[in-house]
Amino acid sequence: MQKTIVTLVMLTTSAFAFAEHHEEQAIETLIDNFHAAAAAADQETYLGYMTDDAVFMGTDEWERWPKIPDFAEYVAQRFEGGTGWIYRSVERKIMLSDSDNIAWFDEVIFSETNGRFRGTGVVVKVGIEWKIAHYAMSFLIFNENWPDVVELTRRTAEEKAAN
Repeated sequence: MQKTIVTLVMLTTSAFAFAEHHEEQAIETLIDNFHAAAAAADQETYLGYMTDDAVFMGTDEWERWPKIPDFAEYVAQRFEGGTGWIYRSVERKIMLSDSDNIAWFDEVIFSETNGRFRGTGVVVKVGIEWKIAHYAMSFLIFNENWPDVVELTRRTAEEKAAN
């Protein structure tokens, strides 16, 4: 009897680990494909990876883009000439909720043009597919550069307030 219990526990644990790994792989693929669609300026595919009520947080303080209509309009204009943006993930961590239908991630992404950024996001399972519900992008700033960035940001804010 004890062998049967141990076997059942091991099988259950193995099945859980397999399912979790499968979900993480699906999320990895989603995020990689999201970036690839942006690089290809494929508007329909790119936006299709997001939930209808998704939000994209850009790097400027005012950039909070609800997918519909704001982000969809921006993407359409940006991709119109066949040019998107290229970000490649160089490091990513994914955490699944206990319910296995919500996950969150963080990644370091690299752009040949602009360097390294951090992307963070929330994905939700819609039916059998994972979709991005929230994505936020931020600049990575070395701590030793922080005083200069703070001063530059303060000056820019003051200039904008004066105009």
